[in-house]
Amino acid sequence: MIGILECACAYYILSNTVLKQVDSKQVEETSYVATEEIAYVEPIAEPIVYDGMTLNELANKLNNSLSSTLSGTGYLFASKSVELGIDPYLAIAIVLHETGCNGSNGCSDLVNYCYNVGGQKGDPGCFGGSYATFSSLEEGINSYLENLYNNYYAVGLTTAETIGPKYAVSETWANTINYYINYIKSN
Repeated sequence: MIGILECACAYYILSNTVLKQVDSKQVEETSYVATEEIAYVEPIAEPIVYDGMTLNELANKLNNSLSSTLSGTGYLFASKSVELGIDPYLAIAIVLHETGCNGSNGCSDLVNYCYNVGGQKGDPGCFGGSYATFSSLEEGINSYLENLYNNYYAVGLTTAETIGPKYAVSETWANTINYYINYIKSN
């Protein structure tokens, strides 16, 4: 039987003998041995997507600031933010402020039971109220990020200072969001 084994540095044609070591690296025993090198393969580097980080690095950075119900959702926030061209730090900062998912107290019921991470209004209403209910956390996160893009980014509102007057009544909202942005960046 002939096959191909991908190595960190080359592809090899394989035959029916046990392979124990390739390029000084131990590999699991198989029924193959490298008999002929056929091409050099450069390791494929992940592209830089935001702030000098790859998508996985960005997701890990975001995960450092996400707790409770939002734990482990960094990749979803990172990938959708990059796709839409949204600052992921700003998006997460708004979520941390609006949901209470910013410490040991856990997230609000709006997040825990209705998967609404952005305080979005709409039907069906969470607990019969005016805030929207989503069928999953993923749906709620995607809807929030699309709302942030469509209603703010698409019309040139891309910072806490420019979003604040439209998003929130509080005059200190932008300062609080910037505090969370710095918190996320430092984690």
